Amino acid sequence: MKTQADVVVIGAGHNGLVAALMLARKKLDVLVLEDKDVVGGAVRTERPFKKAPGLATSTGAYLLGLMPPELIQKLGVDIPVLRRDPHYFLPTTGKRYLLFGSDQAAMKQQFTTFFSEQDYRANQALQEEIGKIRDDVHRTWLEEPLSIEETAEKYLRPTLRTAFVDLCRKPVGEYLEKFGFKSDLLKAMYAVTDGFSGLNGDWDTPGTGMNFLIHNMCRLPGADGTWMIVKGGMGTVTQRLAQAAQEAGARIETGRGVEAILSDRGVASGVRLKDGTEIKAKTVVVNADPFRMRDLVGSAELPKDYNARLDNYRRDGTTMKVNLALKGLPRFTCLPEDRGQFGSTMHLLPDEAEVMPAMRAAFADVKAGRLPRFPTIEWYVHTTVDPSMRDPDGHHNSALFVQWVPYALSGTTWEAEEEKYVQHLLGICDRFAPGTSALVADVFALPPHKVEKHFGITRGHIHHVDNAFGFADRLPYATPVQGLYSCSAGCHPAGSVIGAAGHNAAERVLRDLAR
Repeated sequence: MKTQADVVVIGAGHNGLVAALMLARKKLDVLVLEDKDVVGGAVRTERPFKKAPGLATSTGAYLLGLMPPELIQKLGVDIPVLRRDPHYFLPTTGKRYLLFGSDQAAMKQQFTTFFSEQDYRANQALQEEIGKIRDDVHRTWLEEPLSIEETAEKYLRPTLRTAFVDLCRKPVGEYLEKFGFKSDLLKAMYAVTDGFSGLNGDWDTPGTGMNFLIHNMCRLPGADGTWMIVKGGMGTVTQRLAQAAQEAGARIETGRGVEAILSDRGVASGVRLKDGTEIKAKTVVVNADPFRMRDLVGSAELPKDYNARLDNYRRDGTTMKVNLALKGLPRFTCLPEDRGQFGSTMHLLPDEAEVMPAMRAAFADVKAGRLPRFPTIEWYVHTTVDPSMRDPDGHHNSALFVQWVPYALSGTTWEAEEEKYVQHLLGICDRFAPGTSALVADVFALPPHKVEKHFGITRGHIHHVDNAFGFADRLPYATPVQGLYSCSAGCHPAGSVIGAAGHNAAERVLRDLAR
């Protein structure tokens, strides 16, 4: 193994691989060091089921939605995506449901039959406004960020500037209320899937609107604003990025954990591996989360205000991922026939009369270290859209994406409670689709502390930094240590499978190196 490089990239997640690819194409000698035995970070396809060992599933990130098409074109990497149509399914325990897809007439009929004309008009107004904001703001994702207010002034049409700033700074509840939805269930659906996903906050938390904006930035060709399934699972994304980076000349070493980032009088000089090997480099780019980066370089090497900024970002992860192997497809009480709902994001929420109090109670439980009785759940069965991931026995992969749960439990432990809580969550599925529990062949559950261990993310926070922080409020790419950069999901534009932070960090490195 060589002990010198122009650039060392710490971590082979998607952002690190994007940075490595771009820097290697500029003829820099790039070495990517990955602590785990596989590339991908939380963007991987795995076969984690002991009772269904041939069944593939995306264990961390589930969908591709936010990667800018301009970035995909620039990287020249082909990512095979499959459209979900329909893309949203909101079942109830009674007869009502909503199935969102390309059939606009059917969707309108469901709105007016099961909800109200007022809800339909509110939904149309919401989609129109967020679509215009998306059109105006998408250019900022491949640039170094301005403040939210400066972004509004420079990029947003005048009629939307106030709405944009309010959306970014205020709670998602306040934003959704202005459209005049009559149904609390519909408001909760949008708040959960876009405002709360991966974030430590609820209906009234400032910044949940920022998360809502981020999750509505999907512009993939052919997606029509919806997130898409990657053929072969999310690991296809990082495998193809890794292949392209290696073809450009980057070296990728897995199972090579970094113990420390070396610096001399405020200037990066390389890294030391866990086996004691030192590698010299004048540029170090860190794909690991900001808190692990600080641990590697040492807080004493960073100024007080920078450490305070990191401390202000620190939040516990509140997301639980329950990966399932299913022997067959469930059957919903409200929609017994298969009309494509299994390939969509299926939203399991409390009944209309209970949904708002239940959401507030759930987040209060999490803050107190208790497991909520009815957390909000997004449910996926991606093998209905991508059957290539099924095993020879015909199992389906499935997942429950659960908001919120505590990182640490009060008065007990996850080890004591995990199996019982998984059964409780499956019991919630049974309310909407009776018999689901009996279809489960195996479980691979990742509560926050296991997300931390399995993927190497501090406190199990899937976005590294809450997406309540937006634009210039996120971590800058350049650190106070000369030659040390972050391309983490904690940087602009956000946490998710975007790749823009890797692109923008690489562009900053190239500017600083005058390449």
